[in-house]
Amino acid sequence: MAKRPTFAAFNQGEFPTIACFNRAATPLGVNFDALIAAMQAYVDKYVAPVWGTPAKLVKTTDFKKGAWAVVFLDDADTPDALAYHDLTPDGLPESKVFVKTTLDNGDLVSVSASHELVEMLVDPAINLMTTGPNAKLVYAYESADPVEALSFNVNGIPMSDFVFPAYFEDFHKPGSVQFDAMKKVSKPFQILKGGYQIVFKNGKWSNLTASAAKARALKREDRRGHRSEQRAQAKLKVADEAKIKRLSKKPGKLASAETVNRRSKLKMR
Repeated sequence: MAKRPTFAAFNQGEFPTIACFNRAATPLGVNFDALIAAMQAYVDKYVAPVWGTPAKLVKTTDFKKGAWAVVFLDDADTPDALAYHDLTPDGLPESKVFVKTTLDNGDLVSVSASHELVEMLVDPAINLMTTGPNAKLVYAYESADPVEALSFNVNGIPMSDFVFPAYFEDFHKPGSVQFDAMKKVSKPFQILKGGYQIVFKNGKWSNLTASAAKARALKREDRRGHRSEQRAQAKLKVADEAKIKRLSKKPGKLASAETVNRRSKLKMR
């Protein structure tokens, strides 16, 4: 009998390996090897010391047995994109970075990828939430959304700002502790300009924003495959490997990881 998948269970003290692979035909705008190295440094130097979430990132061409995953795709309309669903074939955490969607929004792939990475490490099963300043709301543990417009360089590559555990602790006084990596947040649950917070109220998930402009921008975005959509699902789904392989073999649909990497290198020259 086949072993049952773990469905994103996360054991504290575990040191996960995260398989990073690129299935996007759209150039990333950054060398893939350099991006993975910067994301590893981001975890080692900034995320893990604060959140206690170490991880080892490895470059692969597909899912790796027993590993979490960060997969780069063009957009949610790519033939096999939605077949990746929410979890790896082993039922472990998986993040998707939609390259073309990110670039069309005027954002950097490195910032989007690090955003997804830190949120996966902090809340791998996409089910953590907490009370906060508004007693009628429950706040999602999304560690990059409130500060998603900000970034800082790691190995010369922009990485997403992220909030610290104290951000979700409403008892802290303003300015009393550090609330985010870039020291731009001054109090718990503060949403910076360009950021947002996912909340649960009256049986529904919605977004709090710091501006009407951000609220309008969120409505325009393609949110398919996003963590906010996954939270609204009754259950996370395991990637359909057979469907992914079948669709990815169709000619003209996807470039190989090697081809995409060569394109990225040429663009960087």
